[in-house]
Amino acid sequence: MTINKSLLTGSTTMLILKLLEDQDMYGYQMIEELAKRSDNTFSLKAGTLYPLLHTLEEQEMISSYEENVDSARVRKYYSITKKGKGMLSEKKNEWQAYISAVNQVLQGGKNFETI
Repeated sequence: MTINKSLLTGSTTMLILKLLEDQDMYGYQMIEELAKRSDNTFSLKAGTLYPLLHTLEEQEMISSYEENVDSARVRKYYSITKKGKGMLSEKKNEWQAYISAVNQVLQGGKNFETI
């Protein structure tokens, strides 16, 4: 099933922060890992990812560092900061509240909380 791209817009930051919570990654690695973990539902383009990473770095949610991959190449890695972990926690809570509300509407307004 194809997912409407507008649904992805609000969750991209949360997904990127989650990837970086698990381990430091470079840009292309994030694109690949996100696609892998989502069975190719999420396929970010570099033109979408890098501006987001730049913004998150400006907001101090992530930081970056460079590492030599081989003698000719330097790769830029990103890691989540303490502030970014706090934001991830907030985003997860928002997401849970959102899907709970959507499910409640889809189920006819009945609240099916576990007892």
